[in-house]
Amino acid sequence: MKFRVRLRGTFTGNPGWSLVKAILAPFNLMHPQGCSNHHCLKDREKFIGNIWECACGTGKMSEIIKKNGYEVISSDLVDRGYGESNIDFLKSEKKVDNIITNPPFKLGQDFVLHGLKLVKNKLAIFNKLNFLEGIRRKEKIFNQNKLKNVYVFSRRVSFVKEGQTKSAGGLIAFAWFVFDVNYNGKPTIDWI
Repeated sequence: MKFRVRLRGTFTGNPGWSLVKAILAPFNLMHPQGCSNHHCLKDREKFIGNIWECACGTGKMSEIIKKNGYEVISSDLVDRGYGESNIDFLKSEKKVDNIITNPPFKLGQDFVLHGLKLVKNKLAIFNKLNFLEGIRRKEKIFNQNKLKNVYVFSRRVSFVKEGQTKSAGGLIAFAWFVFDVNYNGKPTIDWI
């Protein structure tokens, strides 16, 4: 129960339209400043098989992914009116082809470590760019050599917190971290 209370406090709710467009670029949505072959994740990453959005919140990412022809499994620990609720991703043993999610940032390391055990192909995590920092993450995650690509957002992304309509200013740098369990090497860093 303690875990759920912590998650409720970290839920960013409905992202601003710019974030929806930026996060969902792999599914034919535009980058906030327009989309070209050099600015869309969709042109860089292909996902084969089903996709689990394991921190689906209100379902914005899941719906866009579905509209682009993917089989999507949507769940969240807390019932936010979308997907299957009361599913603790960090305790799940469900095997899937891919995971694409925007987890609570302070649980990013846990989501990556657990997600790598569950996917057959790729794990894409939206997180703060400073997720690259840290001795513990280097030892536990990055030394596995499964991080294939990091796509840094060229422009800052704004969020709309749950219950609010106005987005907070984009003060933090974000990126997509794409892990591939079939990869063994150092990551490539690029910008979108």
